[in-house]
Amino acid sequence: MGRLAGKVAVVIGAGQSPGESIGNGRASAIRFLQEGARVLAVDRDESSVRETLELADAGENGATFQADVRDGDSLNAAIQSAVSRWGRVDVLLYNVGVSLAGGDTPLSDLTEDAFDNVMAINMRGAVMAAKYVQPIMQEQAAGVVLNVSSMTAIETFTPLVTYRASKAAMIAFTQQFAIHNAQFGIRANAILPGRMETAMAVDTRARLSGAPREDIIAQRKALIPLNGPAGTGWDIAHAALFLASDEARFITGISLPVDGGTLAKIGW
Repeated sequence: MGRLAGKVAVVIGAGQSPGESIGNGRASAIRFLQEGARVLAVDRDESSVRETLELADAGENGATFQADVRDGDSLNAAIQSAVSRWGRVDVLLYNVGVSLAGGDTPLSDLTEDAFDNVMAINMRGAVMAAKYVQPIMQEQAAGVVLNVSSMTAIETFTPLVTYRASKAAMIAFTQQFAIHNAQFGIRANAILPGRMETAMAVDTRARLSGAPREDIIAQRKALIPLNGPAGTGWDIAHAALFLASDEARFITGISLPVDGGTLAKIGW
């Protein structure tokens, strides 16, 4: 029996950007499946989520759904698809985010279109997904909502305005959702990745900047207090698995850093 045996999880952002490293959403979907969950893998790129399920050898325990998080109706359709297929939703993991690829910039160069695009993907999608899963979980009197935020929400290092603002807003929303749904036995928590070695964080930056991939990894790793290998999508997946499982049954409304001590260093 796995740690999520009998549970149904909807993982939004279960595909990933092209790259050598595994993404947070793909790793989480795979770990959920390995621990006995049935997983609806949702992404804009259906071929990418099919690859996720193939890597997990999901069989009948996995299904894909194509959705654009900027379209609330498609998010609702994804969640209803999980209910139609398996009768419930026990875990909602929102792991979608863009920064440079979404047009984000320092304030002096920021456009309204870029701001709206990044906010819609990073923040509004999380809110709408939670909105559509809330009545299902309330009727069940149980459920877990997990939002992947970022340590960038706390520290001030990044010059990218919208990414930081959206990830900080996600923490506030997660806390609000947790308190307003605690009476129904629903838990909600945020995960704050640090400077991870993921496709989005490393490979996308390398493509956009032209810098060697190895240099980007080295620069990011130099800012992490904890010595050893860089954090990867698997580290986020392990945190998500714990928070989704009954082992975390008394934990709600928290923001869990998975960052190699970076936030501890700045005194958060």
